[in-house]
Amino acid sequence: MMHAEHREPTSLAVLADLVGGCVSGDPSTSVSGVAPLDLAGPDQITFLANPKYQEKLADCGAAAIIAHPSLSGSLATPLLLVENPYLAFAKILNYFEVSPHVGQGVMDGAHVHPSAILGENVTVAPGAVVSAGARIGKGTQLHSGVVLGADAVVGEDCLLHANVTVREKCLLGDRIILQPGVVIGSDGFGFAPDGSSYFKIPQAGYVVIEDDVEIGSCSCVDRGTLGVTRIARGAKIDNLVQIAHNVLIGEDTIIVSQVGIAGSTTIGKHCTFGGQSAVVGHVKVGDNVTLAARGGISNNEDSDQTLAGVPAMPHRDWLKATMTMPHLPEMRKELRQLKKEMAELKSKLAKEDS
Repeated sequence: MMHAEHREPTSLAVLADLVGGCVSGDPSTSVSGVAPLDLAGPDQITFLANPKYQEKLADCGAAAIIAHPSLSGSLATPLLLVENPYLAFAKILNYFEVSPHVGQGVMDGAHVHPSAILGENVTVAPGAVVSAGARIGKGTQLHSGVVLGADAVVGEDCLLHANVTVREKCLLGDRIILQPGVVIGSDGFGFAPDGSSYFKIPQAGYVVIEDDVEIGSCSCVDRGTLGVTRIARGAKIDNLVQIAHNVLIGEDTIIVSQVGIAGSTTIGKHCTFGGQSAVVGHVKVGDNVTLAARGGISNNEDSDQTLAGVPAMPHRDWLKATMTMPHLPEMRKELRQLKKEMAELKSKLAKEDS
């Protein structure tokens, strides 16, 4: 299995080369790990990604700080200067904490069907099951409790954590991470009413998860009723997300926890869906759409929008509506009073006319 093995201390100059940055201060400064701004010790590097925390720098005890070039020369502490400090932090943390996988083969207690095909440097942990006709690419890890259904395919350098299920005929690309409890290829929620009850519609399709996708714990991606449910390259899906049958999720889209996407909906590239938001079935959402937390999309939506509310509307309109809402009770009283006064005025005018 993959275990973190801390590296030897590394110079700030080496880390700068790793992230394409430059050093302000002593490039030979030794770094042995990464820590938060307020907890970093004298052998650790930290980062400042948000200017609002800049006041904490004065009390920071880190060996070095990852920061934007605008801070150059402002501190005695050595700086690693990059345009995107948060990305540099992620790469340096990966450097210190993630070690290459060394395959352990099929371990005792795992069950692999004789017709399954396993690549080089694969690990199948105790309690994992690989069914007939399944294929696993080189460098992939299946932790305990993972189940691969018949004819399922998992690409290279994938990491399937404990109790992941990839059902029959589903296809996973390379470098995919599935957190514990993910289910790929469960039956779509399809039932045909017959007047008194419901007839189950066979879910005969499959799921494709493209390269570099990560899916969080206990999320479900249902198989197509007919055809495919597809999660495109680079998409990142958080915990407890439901992706229904025949949904298409575009490249590099972010879906935060507890989101539900109903059946046969298409989501574009580079979209972001906030927590507990939802999209109805059979609609199309364009590229670069952001939906705020708890928002609900019920119609087709064009590209390049920020939406909020239920039903979803442009974010600026939603802000105006939200600001108005606390005043509605008083406005209602005023409206009732105006209606009463209007009725009295009409009655008075009617008497004068007669």
